[in-house]
Amino acid sequence: MARPRRQEGRRSSLIDATLAVGAERGLRSLSLTDIAQRAGLTRGAVLYYYEDLDALLVETHAAGIDRFCDARDEALASIDDPREKLAVAIITGLPTGPDDALMGLLYQFDAVPGNKDLHDELVQTLYLRQLATYRGIVAAGRETGVFTPRPDDETVAMTLVALEDAYGLHIVGGNALMTVEAAERAMRAVAVELGCPPAG
Repeated sequence: MARPRRQEGRRSSLIDATLAVGAERGLRSLSLTDIAQRAGLTRGAVLYYYEDLDALLVETHAAGIDRFCDARDEALASIDDPREKLAVAIITGLPTGPDDALMGLLYQFDAVPGNKDLHDELVQTLYLRQLATYRGIVAAGRETGVFTPRPDDETVAMTLVALEDAYGLHIVGGNALMTVEAAERAMRAVAVELGCPPAG
């Protein structure tokens, strides 16, 4: 029974190594050898657990999404007021700053070259999680009457996700003209115009 736990531990360490090396060097130049060295394994050992680099990237991306989205969902779970939920969703959905390694890496996955199906899977998985978060908040606000959105819930959610991604990319990209505070203010202002005023 120890073998499955050991394999799970090895897979977890390989994901951690992929996140770490990817954040340092970028995904475009990432190799199985880099990951193996960081994890203290041989390249052959990595291939024992993953068929190829694409397979490892898919699982790493999923783990990164879980770390980002699950943390946000956890922060929102204990909040009942949709206005407060929206305020927390906005700030927790943005990078903490230019040095937010996890968010920077998740944005890099958008530009992973090669397999189109892989690229689509990586991009769409995160997008759907983001969309679900905002859609649920907007629907709850409409139902309780604290939000009066003019567009439908899907359109409001899509707009907020688009802003989150656009501002987030500027933040982790090192654009000194875009700060976390400025992005939060802008997203809150747009939410108000859409009929969904956040708390605060």
